[in-house]
Amino acid sequence: MSPVLAIFRRELASYFATPVAYVFIVIFLVLAGAFTFYLGGFYERGQADLQPFFSFHPWLYLFLVPAVAMRLWSEERKSGTIELLLSLPVTMWQAVVGKFLAAWAFLGIALALTFPIWITVNYLGDPDNGVIVASYLGSFLMAGAFLAVGACLSAATRNQVIAFILTAVVCFFMLLAGFPLVLDFVRAAAPQAVVDAIASLSFLTHFAAITKGVIDLRDVLFFLLTIGFWLYASAVVIDLKKAD
Repeated sequence: MSPVLAIFRRELASYFATPVAYVFIVIFLVLAGAFTFYLGGFYERGQADLQPFFSFHPWLYLFLVPAVAMRLWSEERKSGTIELLLSLPVTMWQAVVGKFLAAWAFLGIALALTFPIWITVNYLGDPDNGVIVASYLGSFLMAGAFLAVGACLSAATRNQVIAFILTAVVCFFMLLAGFPLVLDFVRAAAPQAVVDAIASLSFLTHFAAITKGVIDLRDVLFFLLTIGFWLYASAVVIDLKKAD
């Protein structure tokens, strides 16, 4: 068994060893349903699609994903088990990837359990299921990007609350990077090239493009490269902090 797979299985099993995982999943499902059918006006719209469902995902992830990510490395550092983990015959990169993939799989399970909403919309109408599949893919990729940011910031502190707050703040900025409010502020002090670069960092912009049913390779690569960057940063931070 490869070290990454061994860490993945250990970490994923640890999520379901306590009631916290089940509480998280229930909260996610309840909020997703409430936002879709009540705040999103699912029935009032009279359209057979899941646009109200996916439109709230970025804001759900803004609070729920940091709650998952904050324990990835902060808990290991606080309890001192990070030294034991890194003393095993695994590389730093294998440990980072294994723990990340386990947390991402956990988020994927929570997302997959929303399938009754998909069944409901098919029962009530004739939706474009290709668009829904693309939206699920985009949501999963965005959750991974949120999680990678959280993994890096969790590695930077022993305090889980601080890790949660930092992750929420950074991810909030990554969501709003493409909004006129942010771009107008940057445009007043920076050239257009900088404005365009900041706009391209918006999670919301790339996610919205995928939810239209068009899986553009540029949007997929954006999320994958974002995940790769923050995971690399996590490995660097852990290496710098492991002596603390």
